[in-house]
Amino acid sequence: MEYWSFPPRYDDDYFPAPDQRHWFPERETQHPADREAAILARLQQVCAYAYAAAPFYRRKWDQAGFHPSHLRSLEDFEDKVPVVTKADLRASQAAAPPFGDYLCVPDGEVFHVHGTSGTTGRPTAFAIGRQDWRAIANAHARIMWAMGLRPGDMVCVAAILSLYMGSWGALAGAERLGAKAFPFGAGAPGMSARCAQWLAALRPAGFYGTPTYALHLADVAVKEGLNPRDFGLKVMFFSGEPGASVPGVRDRIEDLYGARVIDSGSMAEMTPWMNVAGTAETRGLLCWQDVVYTEVCDPKSHRRVPYGMRGTPIYTHLERTSQPMIRLASGDLTLWSDAPNPCGRTYPSLPNGIFGRIDDMFTIRGENVYPSEIDAVLNQTPGYGGEHQIVITRDAAMDELVLKVEADAVTFALGRDQVERFRGEVARSVQRLLGLRAVVEVIDTGALPRTDFKARRVVDDRDVFRAMNAQLRAGGA
Repeated sequence: MEYWSFPPRYDDDYFPAPDQRHWFPERETQHPADREAAILARLQQVCAYAYAAAPFYRRKWDQAGFHPSHLRSLEDFEDKVPVVTKADLRASQAAAPPFGDYLCVPDGEVFHVHGTSGTTGRPTAFAIGRQDWRAIANAHARIMWAMGLRPGDMVCVAAILSLYMGSWGALAGAERLGAKAFPFGAGAPGMSARCAQWLAALRPAGFYGTPTYALHLADVAVKEGLNPRDFGLKVMFFSGEPGASVPGVRDRIEDLYGARVIDSGSMAEMTPWMNVAGTAETRGLLCWQDVVYTEVCDPKSHRRVPYGMRGTPIYTHLERTSQPMIRLASGDLTLWSDAPNPCGRTYPSLPNGIFGRIDDMFTIRGENVYPSEIDAVLNQTPGYGGEHQIVITRDAAMDELVLKVEADAVTFALGRDQVERFRGEVARSVQRLLGLRAVVEVIDTGALPRTDFKARRVVDDRDVFRAMNAQLRAGGA
């Protein structure tokens, strides 16, 4: 296969012919059985490398009774190699700061440092070696080519340029692709209005950000007297949150901008995070198995589920040498398929994208609900004003689902009857989808805060109810 080696060695001067559909035709279209044989050989190399270089893996695998010499099939990999969790990574970095004892290259070879913010615990540092950074750039360029972007196209990176890995990964891919990289960023007050003005002036072909930010940016553009369709965008690719694979959200963005919307992104720890990403001809995500080996597994047993079933992705780097992740459990939920892809690539797919994190799911009156499902319903409802909040509360002994939903200005202009019709349609649509009655409160457009980053729309105040009851019980004891 093209440039198939470990450690990876890419030719940074290589480009396909401009009209070539696939960047690496052999790697992308080979028979899945042939690819799996090559993946097994690569896993044997990667596991031997990590066992020799990382005390973290040596300790974990010795405890599990696994040695790389035991790996003779993909079934062995699934049966014998224990999963890694984010808690494992945090514990390793706490014991061996700053990068943990799963760093497999000398500290002096670290080229980029990114990571989590640490707002909910100890920050996790991502140490990326110089050669790994080049491999990431090459992988992302190849996948962006599949999205329809080409050398010379301008790509606006409209995501925070900070510790956040998404923006830097998109930028590295654009640079390797030979595109005109336009790292606009986001996050500062007033920056969205300036972004809309720059997009109108420069008319880039590509745009990267989060779905939430794209919707917010369109609202800001209209307030600035600009039509987002006049930006001339052809490809908008997203990561960071569910949305770009959710029909209601995806269709709304495509309608606002007149551009092709493509979903992408697994986990920052798995960079190149575009290892799951769509193409110009597909919906949902492809699992680029020759970059990162993806298994969709039962969340408890960590055994692969059959195609057509739901499970959690478990990822393994096939090209990373600095902090290789080997069977990292994502905690997300998805469904995978081996149906043929219209782009001709023979990878498995996640046709509905990633539904969200399993721990984002909430249960109300016995029903499991994902916030992305409610997002989809609202974005397909005429009159939706662009933002909402999901409040899970307690009324006496019963859980209640309360939706605070913005209606657009047209709905309010048509009067109270139209607002009531909108409220009723939202309530009926949610009940049809979830089988749950929801209390719907219609609020003014712009009443809820917008974000330049990932949306946080769920408020579970049952915890307040539980705490109050605990205090009452303690007081009466």
